[in-house]
Amino acid sequence: MTAYPLTWLYVPGDRPPIVAKALAAGADVVVVDLEDAVAPDRKEYARAATAELLAQPRPDVHVRVNALDTPWAADDLRALAPLPGLSGLRLPKVTSAEEVVAVAERAPGLPLYALLETGLGIERAYSVATAHPALRGITLGEADLMADLGVRDDKGLDWCRSRVVVAARAAGLAPPPQSVYPDIRDLEALAASCAHGRALGFLGRAAIHPRQLPVIERAYLPTAEEIEQAETIIKAAMREKGAQALPDGRFIDAAVVAAAQRTLTLARRT
Repeated sequence: MTAYPLTWLYVPGDRPPIVAKALAAGADVVVVDLEDAVAPDRKEYARAATAELLAQPRPDVHVRVNALDTPWAADDLRALAPLPGLSGLRLPKVTSAEEVVAVAERAPGLPLYALLETGLGIERAYSVATAHPALRGITLGEADLMADLGVRDDKGLDWCRSRVVVAARAAGLAPPPQSVYPDIRDLEALAASCAHGRALGFLGRAAIHPRQLPVIERAYLPTAEEIEQAETIIKAAMREKGAQALPDGRFIDAAVVAAAQRTLTLARRT
């Protein structure tokens, strides 16, 4: 996985031809979905097809398993966790640190990513984020969260979005990616939504169609002006240690330097 993945492409686990196309679509991470995208009567087939896919090493393929309180979760973990092609597990509807620990014990060594999709999950965001060293990231599942909270307008989730960004940072995790944008046709609205998410502190976004990938990447890559500012900050930091002010009066310290370094790392993707 790249240092800062920007695109996470979800694909239904019960549709192997679509999975094959997703693997060639250019996403940083492909997420094979065994949960919401798969009907109950297709769960076993999806699991078997995914196990066949992951029997050989593959770069950057995650699986979203079924929630722990469902009858399919234990079989998902048993079948998939040992496979060499699996790079990470995405855990839906997480509401407690104990759930993360339980999966970490069943899937030792695998990076875990928790999706917070309920009010209870949001309230426990920091506890979940610090549950186990195997946990590498947290993010939102916004469709279920909106339903759980009774939110009717997208802006009603902004407090929850900020909550998960703060919890991730406080736990020393990477900035969370945004949840999926459901309208695959309206790329202009997707770009605007990404700009809003970036302003809130997100980094990258999940997608449900390959056409969304370049929009997400463009939205999250630094602009020429941001790159220039980052280079100025790094040069100033190299000249002098400790907090200082730039010639234009801007104050920089270690946190500002770290942000500039991240900007330049992202810029090297282009």
